[in-house]
Amino acid sequence: MSPFVAEILGTFLLILLGNGGVANVLLPRTKGHDGGWIVITAAWGLAVFVAVFVTMDYSGAHLNPAVTLGLAASGLFEWGQVPAFVLAQMLGAMAGQLAVWLMYKPHYAIAEDGDAQMASFCTAPAIRSLPWNLVAEIIGTFVLVFAVLYIAGPEMEAPGLDGAKIGLGALGALPVGLLVFGIGLSLGGPTGYAINPARDLGPRIVHALLPLTAKRDSDWGYAWVPVIGPCLGALIAAGLFLALGEAA
Repeated sequence: MSPFVAEILGTFLLILLGNGGVANVLLPRTKGHDGGWIVITAAWGLAVFVAVFVTMDYSGAHLNPAVTLGLAASGLFEWGQVPAFVLAQMLGAMAGQLAVWLMYKPHYAIAEDGDAQMASFCTAPAIRSLPWNLVAEIIGTFVLVFAVLYIAGPEMEAPGLDGAKIGLGALGALPVGLLVFGIGLSLGGPTGYAINPARDLGPRIVHALLPLTAKRDSDWGYAWVPVIGPCLGALIAAGLFLALGEAA
């Protein structure tokens, strides 16, 4: 499997299982309806576990443009590969969201709450304050990327040496799943913790395109926050990692 295909497949699984969990909790008349925030965060943690486990040997399991950006800024990933990885992540995220819609289509058909329906696609703030929402996304993504860089850093090799695959998979599938679960439990409340531009933007585009009942606007005025925030958080994590002297 090529790294490009692996990133498509991994991000597809990430969104299918992650937003599938959100849909199960928020859409009407599902078996998991009203399961609550713990179910949602557990679904995302397990989604990351599955996606990383499947793809870590092929692409390093970035599955997130912020992770790709942070690795490149730290000198642990080639800048020339960044556009292809981001494109693959976006394609996988959109395909995964389409699969969520197909899985829950009868439930989307009877949905009356446009906000809850959109929440199974993309994030929205609990209290809308764009500067503070941006801060929340920066902090959450900083924790994610710093863990990938700093915890796994001493074991990493520079790109091109023995075909090293560096990404979320450098932590191992279970630890990184627990990491994302922990971020959701502790830091997910203000914005729903996108911490991944592709995870939010790809499904938001799908939301804008699909013929949904009770459809509301896709909130493009907020859409930049879960894109810019994670990118800034990743760059801050990379800067601190380099400052601490862990990069080769």
